[in-house]
Amino acid sequence: MIRSPLRLIAMALLVYILIAAMSRILGGDYRADQFARQLIFGLAQGSVYALIALGYTLVYGILLMINFAHGEVFMAGAYIGFFVITALNNAGLLASQTLLALLITIFSGVAASVIVAVALERIAYRPLRNAPRLVPLITAIGASILLQQLFLRLFGVSTRRYPDVSLYAFPQLFPDLECTTIDGETVCRGIDLIGGRYDVVVFGLQLRILPIHFLVFFLALTFMAILWFIVQRTRVGKAMRAVAEDKATAALMGINVD
Repeated sequence: MIRSPLRLIAMALLVYILIAAMSRILGGDYRADQFARQLIFGLAQGSVYALIALGYTLVYGILLMINFAHGEVFMAGAYIGFFVITALNNAGLLASQTLLALLITIFSGVAASVIVAVALERIAYRPLRNAPRLVPLITAIGASILLQQLFLRLFGVSTRRYPDVSLYAFPQLFPDLECTTIDGETVCRGIDLIGGRYDVVVFGLQLRILPIHFLVFFLALTFMAILWFIVQRTRVGKAMRAVAEDKATAALMGINVD
């Protein structure tokens, strides 16, 4: 009953955006290549937001609890990843073994987020599993504020930036490609790398696209596919769907709802 109106609203909004964009393109106010670049950027950003939203909906669908500290879990992973990749960069490993350094950074950030999430669940949420719904909601807000203030006191308010990892630092990923630098531009067998961008021609439009946008989009699709497989095709996923559908009946069927 609710999904159909929401779907119609989303489709209407999408059609409105497309019509508005096409009218501006045809009117000369907005070039087609600009629209294509913004579309690619939006897909990359939207993929990140979609992954974060999946965590919210998964927790709420099963436990009926809004985890206000969800963003802080990602913040913890981002901080740990920053310190790890900074240390690897200072040690020279980022330049010499870029892929290995990135894998170490990614797994370190993921591990930190998992540890924080499990600690929150065990300390703050699990003891309140049978409490009134307002109690874990207030606890989640408190956990969010606590983590924010903790990281604020530990690391301050200054902006921190990950080391720049450009495509120039990936020669080991393409051992068969011969790269040369001409007038400050690096060319690898016809692939033009200008400032870490791809020059792509699509339907006659020359687009300068950040490779990270493609990477984020396809990684997000991969993780979504893995999550779909876990939820739909595994025993754990079936148990999760059963608890989300009817917790009492799932418990009667032998599923550990706690």
